[in-house]
Amino acid sequence: MGNMPTVFVDGNKRFYFFSREEARMHVHVSTPNGEAKIWMETEITVAKKINLSDNELNEIVRTTIERKEELIDAWNKHFGKN
Repeated sequence: MGNMPTVFVDGNKRFYFFSREEARMHVHVSTPNGEAKIWMETEITVAKKINLSDNELNEIVRTTIERKEELIDAWNKHFGKN
């Protein structure tokens, strides 16, 4: 998984990046039930969701908001600052 580095795991949710994807800051989240792609700029919004309940998606968004600075720092370390 060298091209999909994990930023952190929160319960059964894995927050990670794809190494070679678009430049707009975002994070992918995988759960046993599905996955999501969350934009982190200019505000946190859902780009895509697959097989997730509204509750699961809300939990993912909440965690992304709570740990936004950590995710941004990890993005900048992995991809370099824009």
